[in-house]
Amino acid sequence: MVGTAASARTSEQAPLLGIGQVLAKLQPEFSELTPSKLRFLEEQGLVAPARTAAGYRKFSAADVERITLVLSMQRDHYLPLKVIRAHLEAIDAGETPALPAATSAAGFLTAKRMTRAELVRAAGANAALVDDAVSASLLPAAEHYGEDSLGVLRALVALRAVGIEPRHLRGVRAAAEREAALVDRAIAPSRRTDAAGKARTAEQARELAGALETVHSSILRSTLERLSR
Repeated sequence: MVGTAASARTSEQAPLLGIGQVLAKLQPEFSELTPSKLRFLEEQGLVAPARTAAGYRKFSAADVERITLVLSMQRDHYLPLKVIRAHLEAIDAGETPALPAATSAAGFLTAKRMTRAELVRAAGANAALVDDAVSASLLPAAEHYGEDSLGVLRALVALRAVGIEPRHLRGVRAAAEREAALVDRAIAPSRRTDAAGKARTAEQARELAGALETVHSSILRSTLERLSR
């Protein structure tokens, strides 16, 4: 499990938590977390809570850290579960694998949601660039931002340095919306309304988004190579 030997000893001494207690602890940050989502994560082999003699799930502090890590990677990096599972398996094997926008698992566990001012400072940007990005629908008009928004703003800083402004990228947003519509149509036949079904559908959407990103990156690289000849 994720965590040092010291944290493992602490979790062994700490009382185990029921599903309701885990939800109360994590829902303020992850409002989409439900009992069904917890069971789905268990079904996918991402967490393995203990069971009482009566069959009730009991979660240790290490389990809660692991769930936090999984949810953070989904929310902030839009990673599919198979990638998250491979990352966790590497951590369990004693490795410290890197993922986009983080250098280790500890980076996810300590990452905080940033205010607008914190986002601007972290990206080396200014408030005007954020306003332009929001106007071009490249960033949400939100009170708090995650690692994904930080990555976008840093990219916009680099692009502005060579004269590419957020308004020039409206087509990128439009293309992404068209691709999202393709994914939505593809998953529509399997869409369900229960929490576990929604989790499975979201996972399928992430995998399809990853496939589209691969195609998009390949086309962009080949086009740039052709233009540079």
